[in-house]
Amino acid sequence: MLLRSLAIDNFKNIGRARLEFSPKVNGLLGHNGMGKSNLLDAIFTLSFTKSFCRVPDSMLIRTGEQFALVKASYERRGVDEDLTLGLAEGKRKSLKRKGKEYQKLSEHIGAFPLVMVSPADVDLVRESPDERRRWMDMVISQGDARYLDALIRYAHGLEQRNRLLKDSISDPAMFEAIEAMMEPAAIYITQARTRWVERLLPIFRKFYERISGEGETPGLTYVSQLARAESYSAMMADHAARDFALRHTSAGPHRDDIELTLNGMEMRRTGSQGQCKTFVIALRLAQYEFLAEATGMKPLLLLDDIFDKLDATRVERIVQLVGDPAFGQIFITDTNRSHLDEIMARSGGDYRLWEVSSGNFTPLHSSNEKD
Repeated sequence: MLLRSLAIDNFKNIGRARLEFSPKVNGLLGHNGMGKSNLLDAIFTLSFTKSFCRVPDSMLIRTGEQFALVKASYERRGVDEDLTLGLAEGKRKSLKRKGKEYQKLSEHIGAFPLVMVSPADVDLVRESPDERRRWMDMVISQGDARYLDALIRYAHGLEQRNRLLKDSISDPAMFEAIEAMMEPAAIYITQARTRWVERLLPIFRKFYERISGEGETPGLTYVSQLARAESYSAMMADHAARDFALRHTSAGPHRDDIELTLNGMEMRRTGSQGQCKTFVIALRLAQYEFLAEATGMKPLLLLDDIFDKLDATRVERIVQLVGDPAFGQIFITDTNRSHLDEIMARSGGDYRLWEVSSGNFTPLHSSNEKD
């Protein structure tokens, strides 16, 4: 899959931008806060219908403006496609594909696969299980529409069950009916996550070792209450008294986690800054390989300021990795042109480079120009 061009009006600090992209490497050079990451976020939002930063849609509209518009032209499975995202104050978000608006935005997820690597990824290691569940769900949903449907059905049932608990309703028949609706979704979610972690682990280890170059063994372990229980109904019965006391549902896929380890030790407790960053970059590159296989398309790869807090050796190894033909179209931001120049030189193909300042994009030297 390729993103051929992008037209932006009033998205974050970008007032107006019209860009034509290289099919291989696209570099965005500039100081922090100039709009490099905002361009990547516009591309991300087209794939996932919401911002990578998880801010309300109203915050995506440029200050002082009433609307934002992002239009993109793609080549997907050899066919030209276009997407148009419209945001306006006080109105429903609009996403159109080939001019036809989606009625359910969930139908769009996975159609335009994408992987983004950013400084915020360290939250996967450092923060709560919410971050890791969100990551699992985002990745698996792109290659499995049934999984996304199960998530939606489970969330609906969970909301109903929590409402009963909050209102101190103890009618067994009502709980049984809701739990019967939640059970197949919970089972599918748990099974899909289990399969996914098993598939991801060897890929992840391969990338971690190629970046670290050291004798370190990273690990991923899916931690699930349901996977350890005799059955879904038995798990819910075991937690019933606790749920009534807490007034919310304390067991199920919404409480699961992935344990991240290095040499058998928890990353969030023992990992250095460089190790944590290496860990999450390897996770994202493994995510890329998984999605390429699951969707039959090379996802877009967005690399946002990924070299910060890494030593020169690890930077060099990442540069070698992303220049590999296994990766498709790349969008990369940095404040250091030398990193971008080296990646472009290694790609051996077409590339384009822009200087970014205050939401403006000025083309610099590209492979289409003569020296």
